[in-house]
Amino acid sequence: MNIFVAILGLGLLVFVHEAGHFFTARAVGMTPRRFYVGFPPALVRVRRKGIEYGIGTIPLGGYVKIPGMHRPAPSDLDTFLGPALAEAPPLLAPIEQVKRRLAEGEMEAARELIPELESALGETSVSSHARKAAKRGLTELKDGLGTDAYWRQKTWKKVLVIFAGPGTNLLFAIMLFTALYVVGSGGYRLGFSLETSTPVVHAVRADHPAAGMGL
Repeated sequence: MNIFVAILGLGLLVFVHEAGHFFTARAVGMTPRRFYVGFPPALVRVRRKGIEYGIGTIPLGGYVKIPGMHRPAPSDLDTFLGPALAEAPPLLAPIEQVKRRLAEGEMEAARELIPELESALGETSVSSHARKAAKRGLTELKDGLGTDAYWRQKTWKKVLVIFAGPGTNLLFAIMLFTALYVVGSGGYRLGFSLETSTPVVHAVRADHPAAGMGL
């Protein structure tokens, strides 16, 4: 029972923390792609308006996936599309075109070349593992080149989104203890006693001096 309560408590803290990142990111113009409490594999997941919400199997944390946490680089294509390129050399030309645009800082031009690279990948025969890695890499690349990518934002927005997680936890703690104090002052008990500033004598033992004094 104690373990279950601990997991629920941790889940609540994680939810509050990640909600801070999530809603702050949306408020300043970034659109998160995922919101998870717990780590994969997913127990439950649902997609709404392009955002995947889920509960992970491992209840030790959570995460919000914000697009473009780092500026796309040519090495990203080597990492994700390397296996596919090793199996299908014809992919070299479209991959190199995108890498060259990224190296030159021409982000919009690189974005425009992605459909051509996706088409070339679809026309080649590669293993399922290589195709999965390549598709994941192209998705990451498109997100990183989008207008709502994290790395593109102003510094104050990036700082605000990062601070929002622990900041929301701090605000939640203040609100929680304030509520407990208010409820406790009203005479309610929530499993423990909340003392007030007024001294109260609950009982006087007959064999102590206080009883002899008439208290």
